[in-house]
Amino acid sequence: MKRFVFIITYPLLWFISKLPFFVLHLFSDFIFVILFYLVGYRKEVVLQNLKYAFPEKSIDELKVIRRKFFRHFVDIFIEMIKSFTISEKEINKRYKYINKEIFKDIEAMNKSVILMGSHYANWEWIINICSYTKLHCVGAFTRLTNPHYNQLIKTNRSRFGSEFVQTSKTIKKLIKYKLDNKLAIYGLLSDQSPSLEKTHYWAEFLNVKVPIHTGAEMLAKKHNFALVHMKVNKVKRSHYEIEFEILSENPQEIPDYQITDDFLRRTEAQIHEKPEFYFWTHKRFKYKDHAPNTSRQKRKKPNK
Repeated sequence: MKRFVFIITYPLLWFISKLPFFVLHLFSDFIFVILFYLVGYRKEVVLQNLKYAFPEKSIDELKVIRRKFFRHFVDIFIEMIKSFTISEKEINKRYKYINKEIFKDIEAMNKSVILMGSHYANWEWIINICSYTKLHCVGAFTRLTNPHYNQLIKTNRSRFGSEFVQTSKTIKKLIKYKLDNKLAIYGLLSDQSPSLEKTHYWAEFLNVKVPIHTGAEMLAKKHNFALVHMKVNKVKRSHYEIEFEILSENPQEIPDYQITDDFLRRTEAQIHEKPEFYFWTHKRFKYKDHAPNTSRQKRKKPNK
């Protein structure tokens, strides 16, 4: 059945991906009307998330943000489809790195990099980063339930030289490359909820105490990698600028969780600046009622 679904749907997606951007944007506007006004996909989830994040805003203000978000949300979906056939020249024109030279400085230290990103603006198009660094580029991704689409997307994301590894296999790959003395950039999205059984740390994020991913910090400390924050700014439709910010070149010298907190504050600042570009359909606050009492909270130290 999954193969049948793939055979039926992929030719249509491929055809859509070949369309020029001005046509894709018209198509996106059409899908937005259907999704937002007729289907109402996760509108209440988005509104509730916005209420948690911006308690000072009125309902009318939150609804304006929600409408803007859904326009951006559909654009992201269309841009993901476009990535099936987009050329390297085209993606380099639309996804620009402002200060990519920082990786040369880190490479000169003979260090690998943990790149911490968030679900903001467009994080998918980082597939072209290998065009700008000698470091090997490895991205973690969540396996899709359809194995045919899973293989297609994995292959497609690797077209420009990056390597994509299933999240559960990232550590194994990291250790192998370290033993082989192969310097690399490991891209990890660190702003979403870990499962409760894997939670080491709770912190305030967008006014709510939630479980926090600490894997990026833990790996950087254990292997003495540099930590870099990836800040994606949307310039206009389907055009982005990426700025890299060093969180720590020597994370083993930083107290536990301080780097993770720094990443969260930077992410929050960007969300407050332009909230419509964050990924609000995700139930980020689903574990808020499970938060431990602050006075009783026992913080587990990251495994080193």
